[in-house]
Amino acid sequence: MLILTKSVLALMISFLISVLFAVIVIPLLRKLHAGQRLSIYLEEAHKKKQGTPTMGGIIFIIPTLFAYLLLFLMGKVTINISILIVLITFIGYAFIGFLDDYLIIKRHNNKGLSESQKLLGQLMIAVLFFYLFSIGGNEPLLWIHTFGIKINIGWWYGLFILFVLVASSNAVNLTDGLDGLAGGLSVIAFLTFGIISINTGWLEGYEELSIFAFLLVGSLLGFLVFNVSPAQVFMGDTGSLCLGATLGTYAILTRHELLLIIIGFVFVMETVSVILQRYYYKLTHKRLFLMAPIHHTFEKMGWNERNIVKLFWIIGLIASLISLLFSTWI
Repeated sequence: MLILTKSVLALMISFLISVLFAVIVIPLLRKLHAGQRLSIYLEEAHKKKQGTPTMGGIIFIIPTLFAYLLLFLMGKVTINISILIVLITFIGYAFIGFLDDYLIIKRHNNKGLSESQKLLGQLMIAVLFFYLFSIGGNEPLLWIHTFGIKINIGWWYGLFILFVLVASSNAVNLTDGLDGLAGGLSVIAFLTFGIISINTGWLEGYEELSIFAFLLVGSLLGFLVFNVSPAQVFMGDTGSLCLGATLGTYAILTRHELLLIIIGFVFVMETVSVILQRYYYKLTHKRLFLMAPIHHTFEKMGWNERNIVKLFWIIGLIASLISLLFSTWI
């Protein structure tokens, strides 16, 4: 119960820091002309969003790190292998996303880092992740708690880490297409992993993992104050890549890799819609959906953006509640 109390207090602290930070950063981003460039397929529907500042991920990234540092200096949290892995992934993917956003703004088009450059950065993070994961005494196991299944896959676990990080970061990135959509779903997902972390007493640093998750939830709520429709700022790749990879990290560390599919059901749904659209078009030269990711299909059907976001938030919440049922009770 004490961990939960600390976590809720952490959430409140990071929320306040995030809101105050946003008030300073958003006008600065406008002055720097860090505006969002839209896809040609969305210009008509999202014309009013043209020029909205991007790179807003720093509004929840920096406050989360600052709040954790503050708690560390106060002696309330420690730095251990588990939280070090989270911090490296969190900062590493934020840096990759920041570079991508910066190049897009500088070049005045939608061409940032190349796919090979992104993959190289992600590979470096995955290698360091696997090294720290191994020296921390963690076994390379695929662990399905509900059915008591443990599969040792040896060094292949390193590739598995890379796959999870790349898949989860890209999934959140694809979902970040409507005001508040990715941010709200991330709040739900990290809140779920924060609760799951409380119940992983066998894991070194489980308290810190829970507190960091709640810190991030608080910062994200602060960001959402300015990101819900009509958005005053977008998170950009700076935020979306960072959030997705960190979600994958929590899934790996808490040994709930497969449960991530349920917790991130909307993220998975968005990604699958893109994959199906691409291959269906290659085979038939016709579109399976009006537009992918699938949230744009609802837009093409005439749905109001806010209603789409609300629907997807509800789906994400239900999926997370189901996942908590599996992780804590079954």
